[in-house]
Amino acid sequence: MSHVQDDRQSGGSPEKLARSIRQWGRELGFSAVGFADIDLADYEARLDDWLAKGFQGEMDWMAAHGRKRSRPDQLHPGTRSVIVTRMDYLPEAATPTLELAEQADRANISRYAVGRDYHKVIRKRLVKLARRIEQEIGPFNHRVFTDSAPVMEKALAEKAGLGWIGKHTLLLNRHEGSWFFLGEIFTDLNLPPDPPVRDHCGSCRRCIDICPTDAIVAPYQLDARRCISYLTIELKSAIPEEFRKAIGNRVFGCDDCQAVCPWNRYARFTGEDDFSPRRDLDAGDLIELFAWDEATFLSRTEGTAIRRTGYECWLRNLAVALGNAPTTPQVIAALKSRKNHPSPLVQEHVTWALNQHQHQHQHQHQHQHLTPNT
Repeated sequence: MSHVQDDRQSGGSPEKLARSIRQWGRELGFSAVGFADIDLADYEARLDDWLAKGFQGEMDWMAAHGRKRSRPDQLHPGTRSVIVTRMDYLPEAATPTLELAEQADRANISRYAVGRDYHKVIRKRLVKLARRIEQEIGPFNHRVFTDSAPVMEKALAEKAGLGWIGKHTLLLNRHEGSWFFLGEIFTDLNLPPDPPVRDHCGSCRRCIDICPTDAIVAPYQLDARRCISYLTIELKSAIPEEFRKAIGNRVFGCDDCQAVCPWNRYARFTGEDDFSPRRDLDAGDLIELFAWDEATFLSRTEGTAIRRTGYECWLRNLAVALGNAPTTPQVIAALKSRKNHPSPLVQEHVTWALNQHQHQHQHQHQHQHLTPNT
């Protein structure tokens, strides 16, 4: 394969091919395309340290693949270069997440999940990009990834010059912020790597200070076990009680650290219709969402990333949000309707939520007695 490839590329330089790939990528809707080599030794050491601290929580798959995550040629034999792509996803029509956090009767869903599942959208484009390369040079050894295998996406994107990994551990770009998805093509092509960009976080710590659960335990260090995205999406057991109040109305993920980042002043709204918010998923009414049966949940979330959490955890998350909502007869009635749910997980979170309202009611009652008439 590699001998054939060398002959194929002799007609044009790797630099020329890289320029063409960038252009084809932009034509397919990617906001940027970069190229990385496969030496991730520095990132591998950091990953080992992170895993040793247990920061991955129940995400056992983070350590389950040996060195495939940090050594691309072990994940896909023959890999010499990685084509890394970026695609903006922030929908202009969606309610800003920090505004939503103040609307306690509404569901705050991470902005990446209110439209079509990005895995499908980006994978399709990456396959088209690979085909376009084949049209130019003939068949080549490659494999496409979109958050779908043990790939160190942010490390490769940083190496490919698409941004730097910020203090909140997300990729940041000076001109486009962080509201974007990444995708990769592992290839046996010898493409010239892009120079990395400098870290521009400076002394800013807004992301660290706003995190509701103090999950960013130090600059560039995230304890996933405290992160609302982990607690509401990856965790399949009970949400630890210490975090439930802080979760507020966030029922799927959390965007606070991105929303306060000064670099996101330069973020571009997506031009992709697929990422436009679905009516039920942008600022949906908590009581209405909690009333969905499983068939409704599956039909309303079809083709979205929210499917990942599953119906049981969806109810678990909504119960927590309803426990944090203002006490009204409607909220209490909604929670009581699920009090005897067949899932012990849902039952436990509903009981907690009802207790929150009971405590609130008692507190208000005591306060009224302590306050003299004026």
